[in-house]
Amino acid sequence: MSIKIGITETATNYANYVNWIRSSAVLNAEEDTLPLEVEIVELSYSKSNAHDLSLCDGIVFTGGVDIHPGFHSCNYSLHYPFAPEDFNVKRDEFELNLLEQALSRRVPVLGICRGLQLINSYMRGTLHLDNGSDKNAIHKKEDDIDKQHMVSIDRDSLFYDIVQADQGMVNSAHHQSIDKLAKELVAVAFTDDGVVEAVELREPKHQFLCAVQWHPERMLDLHSPFSMNIKKAFLTAAWEKRKVF
Repeated sequence: MSIKIGITETATNYANYVNWIRSSAVLNAEEDTLPLEVEIVELSYSKSNAHDLSLCDGIVFTGGVDIHPGFHSCNYSLHYPFAPEDFNVKRDEFELNLLEQALSRRVPVLGICRGLQLINSYMRGTLHLDNGSDKNAIHKKEDDIDKQHMVSIDRDSLFYDIVQADQGMVNSAHHQSIDKLAKELVAVAFTDDGVVEAVELREPKHQFLCAVQWHPERMLDLHSPFSMNIKKAFLTAAWEKRKVF
């Protein structure tokens, strides 16, 4: 069995996403796991190859540089704590277009860190430009090392069905987070300080969409349900999409 997964280009640890998706790729099954061959399609603003989404059975929106505030805020400054020296507007525009296509075609979507923020921005939610010193002490990586913290899961959610846990330890490397949640989304995981850590669609019946604020592709424990189960659920949705078409 084989599928094709699109992964958006990022200048930050792109190989981690590829290795994670490919390694021990399996499907969820009632009695056992099924091995799966995965071909990666790099979806890149530099290649301008949005048309290659038509080849993909699922798409991963990766982490990376802050989204330009103009895509999620009306009144904003480009000079905020930890703002990048250069935004990548071409990447923003390319990925927002990809997301629009993925949603219209019902292609399974997995958002990771910036990917979660991109999804919320596309659906007219807003972001905190910076979480502030107290939350950054918990969430923002230091010396290129991820923080670690607990998240709590809403039991009445599809995400709970995926991870099968009320709480779990995840990694953290962000200084921005969701401010106003898009109406189409439901927040399903949180930290004690109120940061939204995972979202899903309010009406998820016909579209798999899971987005997390942490980095499941580089967790210390890749067998954790907050890494492995997310990957399995996403790949299973991609396989189901492939069978339909």
